[in-house]
Amino acid sequence: MSRFVELNLALILFLPWFAILGALFWLYPRRPRNPARKLFDAVSLAVSACAFVLAVHWAHLHAGRDYGAMWPQILATSLGYGVFLAVLALAVVLRWRWLRGVKDYRE
Repeated sequence: MSRFVELNLALILFLPWFAILGALFWLYPRRPRNPARKLFDAVSLAVSACAFVLAVHWAHLHAGRDYGAMWPQILATSLGYGVFLAVLALAVVLRWRWLRGVKDYRE
């Protein structure tokens, strides 16, 4: 396996699931759908994806091979997925707090 594919295998395998989570994050709640909300959602998704890639690459560099050749992939996948979900969950909470004060959100 090439080094590029090895480093990005977790991203390749998780792309369909990340697309589903990203679409749900983007679509709900449906209101308000103003430019500020669209920008917040786009930045949140981009930060989540970047944090995932950084976590995966960090884990590959720091995983000890004492536990076998698969350990770096296992650690990278687990850590990357957790980081992606943590950033997206933080974005959901921040967005909820922000939108709580918007009148159109409650209707």
